[in-house]
Amino acid sequence: MEQKLHTPEGVRDIYGTECRKKLAVQEKLHELLHLYGYHDIQTPTFEYFDVFRKEIGTISSRELYQFFDREGNTLALRPDITPSIARAAATLFEEEDCPIRLCYVGNTFINHSSYQGRLKENTQLGAELIGVDSIEADAEMLAMVVDGLKRAGLKEFQVNIGHVNFIRGLMEASGLSEEVTEELFTLIANRNYFGVEEILDNQGVRDDVKEAFGALPELVGGAEVLSDAARLAPTPGAKAAIARLLKIYQVLMHYGVEKHITFDLSMSGSYMYYTGIIFRAYTYGTGDAVVRGGRYDHLLEKFGKNTPSIGFAMIVDELASALSRQKISVETKQSNLIVCTEKTLKWAISLAGEFREKGRSIELLKREPSEDKEKYMEYGKRTQAVSMLYLQEDGTVELVNFRTGKEKKVDYKKERVTE
Repeated sequence: MEQKLHTPEGVRDIYGTECRKKLAVQEKLHELLHLYGYHDIQTPTFEYFDVFRKEIGTISSRELYQFFDREGNTLALRPDITPSIARAAATLFEEEDCPIRLCYVGNTFINHSSYQGRLKENTQLGAELIGVDSIEADAEMLAMVVDGLKRAGLKEFQVNIGHVNFIRGLMEASGLSEEVTEELFTLIANRNYFGVEEILDNQGVRDDVKEAFGALPELVGGAEVLSDAARLAPTPGAKAAIARLLKIYQVLMHYGVEKHITFDLSMSGSYMYYTGIIFRAYTYGTGDAVVRGGRYDHLLEKFGKNTPSIGFAMIVDELASALSRQKISVETKQSNLIVCTEKTLKWAISLAGEFREKGRSIELLKREPSEDKEKYMEYGKRTQAVSMLYLQEDGTVELVNFRTGKEKKVDYKKERVTE
């Protein structure tokens, strides 16, 4: 017996109701980006390796899916769509001096070491605002994230905001080597503040800087934590970062989204290309962020255009999973069934056409005379169809409403069934 193939580790098939719900969420979010004036762009699924090289600051090369073309060039599946858009924008909009608003939907691929539930292929939907470095641009991005998560159906979620120049200011003031600094970043990302304290003690870091590092676990919360952060900021760059966060918050209040905003000054960002604010959105029912984003003012320089930018990516799979686990209903366009025989096929095709012209989804099923209605009743329930029209050869129709469970018989000659 031939062995059936299954999917590799870290990828999966999505189908049926789950697929419908994921696509419905995706469509709703995509529409929101258009409402904010963002225009679609599609970039290749794979690029030259250099687009994602270490200097760009995405992920380590060992986590890239790499392969070769016929000419021997090294290619890579995209682990992150932002560098691809930066590469495209630097060329396509080289002379543009007004803000460029771009949005996208696409899959990303990261060959990380797997653990339960973590996918290596994810669908991301995101937006990039290129060509403007302003408080208002930062606030617009954050407001879009909140607006999008609310439109998806979430009620309980928080967008955590930090600024890379605050945490980097602490590292700069510590005077530690690059190797030790990298270790500190890792410890802070893992919330291992005992390890941070031990390193600072062993390295003889001055007391005011140690105090700032020691306060990081407390610098999480509403706008009130910004005053403490401003007091502890050891460098001009760190102080400027806090001042900017405060101004962003004031604009966010105009949007009315402040209840979903949390500041976390320990955030350093998962990508090294971030240069300003960074943010992640979290909700119940998922172990990872449903949105990641930040400012990357020097990324386009790597591709030849010197211009500031900010963007975010919503991880659609994580968001759909959270909605499911929170038992939040997602409206989907469900089908209706028309079941016919050979003799009623012409009639069934005509009916289906009338329904489709009215925007209703119709699945046409032809049955054998020996098959009974129960088979199609079970199929309709299994696929979560809305209704079934079971055509009889005497010109009558048995109408089944799967939502209410009600059935009735209609004489097609006397009563139209497409109303």
